[in-house]
Amino acid sequence: MTKLDSELDPLWKDLDWAIGQMLIMGWDGTEITPQIRNLIENQHLGSIILTAKNLKSAEQTASLVQELQTIAHQAGHPQPLLIALDQENGGVNSLFDEDYICQFPSAMGIAATGSTELAYNVAKATATEVSAVGVNLILGPVLDVLTNARHQPLGVRATGDDPQEASQFCIAAINGFKDAGVATCGKHFPSYGNLDFLGSSLDMPIITQTLEELSLSALVPFRNAISAGRLDAMFVGGCGIQNAGMNVMHACLSDQVVDELLRNELGFKGVAISECLEMQSLIQEYGVKGGTVMAVEAGNDLILLCRAHDVQLEAISGLKLGFENGIISKERIYTSLKRVLRLKSICTSWQKALNPPGLSLLSKIHPAHLTLSRTAYDQSIAVVRDKENLLPLSQSLLQEEELLLLTPLVKPLPASAATKSMLEKNNAKARSIHEKWVHQERGAIMSGEGVFRELGRSIARIRNGKLLHTSYTANGLRPVHENLINRASAIIIVTADANRNLYQTGFTKHVAMMCHMLRGTGQKKSLIVVAASSPYDFAMDKSIGTYVCTFDFTETAMASLVRTLYGEIVPQGSMPGTLRKTKKVLKTRQQWLVENYDRERDGSALTELLRTLARSSTPSLPYLTTGAPSFELFNPHVEEAHFVVRNSSTKTLYGFVATYYTKGIGAIGALFVDPIKRNVSIGRSLHRRAMRALLQNQGIKRVQLGLTFPGVFPGVPVDESRSNKSWFDNVGWDTQFPKRLTNMVIDDVGSWTAPEGLLQSIQRASISFDLIHGLDNAESVLNHVATHAGPEVVELYRFALQETNTSGVVRAKNSMDNLLGTVIICTAASRLSTYIPPLTSAHGEDIGGIIAPIVPATAQSTLLLQGLAFMGVRQNKAHKSAKSVLSWVLDEAHEPLEAMGFEAQQTFDEITNSPENVSA
Repeated sequence: MTKLDSELDPLWKDLDWAIGQMLIMGWDGTEITPQIRNLIENQHLGSIILTAKNLKSAEQTASLVQELQTIAHQAGHPQPLLIALDQENGGVNSLFDEDYICQFPSAMGIAATGSTELAYNVAKATATEVSAVGVNLILGPVLDVLTNARHQPLGVRATGDDPQEASQFCIAAINGFKDAGVATCGKHFPSYGNLDFLGSSLDMPIITQTLEELSLSALVPFRNAISAGRLDAMFVGGCGIQNAGMNVMHACLSDQVVDELLRNELGFKGVAISECLEMQSLIQEYGVKGGTVMAVEAGNDLILLCRAHDVQLEAISGLKLGFENGIISKERIYTSLKRVLRLKSICTSWQKALNPPGLSLLSKIHPAHLTLSRTAYDQSIAVVRDKENLLPLSQSLLQEEELLLLTPLVKPLPASAATKSMLEKNNAKARSIHEKWVHQERGAIMSGEGVFRELGRSIARIRNGKLLHTSYTANGLRPVHENLINRASAIIIVTADANRNLYQTGFTKHVAMMCHMLRGTGQKKSLIVVAASSPYDFAMDKSIGTYVCTFDFTETAMASLVRTLYGEIVPQGSMPGTLRKTKKVLKTRQQWLVENYDRERDGSALTELLRTLARSSTPSLPYLTTGAPSFELFNPHVEEAHFVVRNSSTKTLYGFVATYYTKGIGAIGALFVDPIKRNVSIGRSLHRRAMRALLQNQGIKRVQLGLTFPGVFPGVPVDESRSNKSWFDNVGWDTQFPKRLTNMVIDDVGSWTAPEGLLQSIQRASISFDLIHGLDNAESVLNHVATHAGPEVVELYRFALQETNTSGVVRAKNSMDNLLGTVIICTAASRLSTYIPPLTSAHGEDIGGIIAPIVPATAQSTLLLQGLAFMGVRQNKAHKSAKSVLSWVLDEAHEPLEAMGFEAQQTFDEITNSPENVSA
């Protein structure tokens, strides 16, 4: 095992070995070449990127990767090679084998299903398949937000144009990848979703947004994915950035982008991977040697060089020269080395690398994955409009009436496909800047024409009749098209990224106008437009009455399209991002039936809803370690009423709200909705029912959002976008003056020591501490808590005191034996962990708790709080806890605790209003 935190393995003291670990390289060909062997054996190359040019089948890939790892093992590499692959699904897959590797929808196609659970399952299936052939690093997910969605080359590779929705789906995908044992790499930092192709003097597009603008939109998924804590690497793009505060020619060569923005501002601690440095503009501007050194200086840990062996050797030479020139320090090299070795220790081992399960595993999982693939595609198809009820065609088109299919002659699509021979032909052709950024060459390709021919055959088979089918090009509407349109009763036009292939827009509008004119003469001319890639082609054009989106034109997507057109499946997909929300605004007045929560009926469904939320949320939110029992106190001093919105047929819960009432205070302790059911008023319906229940209590003095016992949500979770607070603003709460509560943690109690001088300060102030259990001696403690905190905190203390074997209360006293402050201490075995999620580890560690410190505001408050926290950590340490969680501290009290080594885990805003100000 490589020692990451102490002395490195002696082998790494040889800088040639260390430098080899800072490079990720590829080659062309499906067999090991002398050049790639040389890089691994003699240059100690530690990471490989595989592309479609290397891969013929699953069996060949497993054999190839095994051979690569064997070469590295025999050459004395202490750890296996990182084997990286682009496998984004939809149109971008490097590995395709129809017998063993499944095709799944694009990122936007998955988002169209509205299901983060499906996103998780598809990502896990994809990662399981590539892991079976030896891949241990998947270059995904795409974290970009399509700021100008209609004109961005990423298209359906991105989730959409809504940063929060992109965050949810990307985090779900990351969790799926990780749970399949594969390392993850977000891309393309700082964003390929807002590129400007106009006015650039560079051989590449540029970002013109300011950092403030990027922070509000494009950077949100990157920030959230980093906060989620499971993102292993970040792919830093090669685009330019030109704005008032930054003038960068290549993002991956700029320390402003990598070290300052990615690491310092966003807090990323993983491996930064540069864009491929074989860019012509970079070579001409700096040379490969200079560019490689700049990439390392900027903060990248792995430098990507895709295929040219001479360029790769030049890059290695450049790094060595950079060290000899004193530009790159030994410390800088070892910083990157440690990050790379840590990543390898997470995702691979020699046992795993030398023995990929290959076809034996793939053949077992393939049937289930095929079912998942079909489900995902069927759920992704979106009928955006069908004004004239043309669908299904089996009901609107008679058997004897003719159907015309018009499909574009499109450029090949990077995708899973059998037509890889076209790759070499296309590589020889010059491409525009825009085309280069539409799809990187690391994906396999397929012919759109071939897929559309098969689409025509499928439609003919399912209607059991004749189909007219022809293609259209930039030459526009020709006499052959006019003749066929005159014959047909219904016309299907397929477009693929019409906003970037404007001839498709012109052709479609021309046909639509012709159909309109012919309908005016009494002829039947039904028109259906299918956007087979970007959904934005005619999303806003209401003159297209029936508009269907498939999000890619792979064979599997087209098969689902046919089933949709003929009514075999009911389309469930929707437009992604802001367009989905715009559509759902029309439904905001929908009323949902709200029922009382029934433990026997709803308990398991509530736990499943929490698991679903966990898969689409950051770990800082409490869903992962919360279960149905977390919301029921069974406390005689607290009245509880919980409610659900459920599907009575499937028993699925769509949303849940928990309410509590004690001594004049009513609280909503939790309110959450299934991610795929948001924006359709379920939350409003639950909130309305919860407030009605609370306001019925006689003598209610105030209502609040958030509760510390149970402490699942001590308040409204604080997020940078303020979306949570805004929602409560919109349903009638005044959120202006919250009480802020912060959960804090010491991650390694074993190595923690008290700050110098703390004990002496406590002694000088004549403060003493003792620990009590049980209710016999607790009257003064409960009176103290009742005086300085709410009644729910009194119940929390009462509960802890009754847990005599696992919990207790530390009292702080002065020399006169007066009570100055209190805090609850508990072990990992305490039942408090049921009600306070941070006390439960998702990884099985023992967590000690320091709960609800109550310290009145005095001149000694800070010292008292630090003293109580110190006693808590000492008790946790004595009970062999791995971590100490402090839940919670008020307002700015977290600052003196940060000085003690605590780190903020999550922040909540407890919001209190008078009952008359919040309507039911």
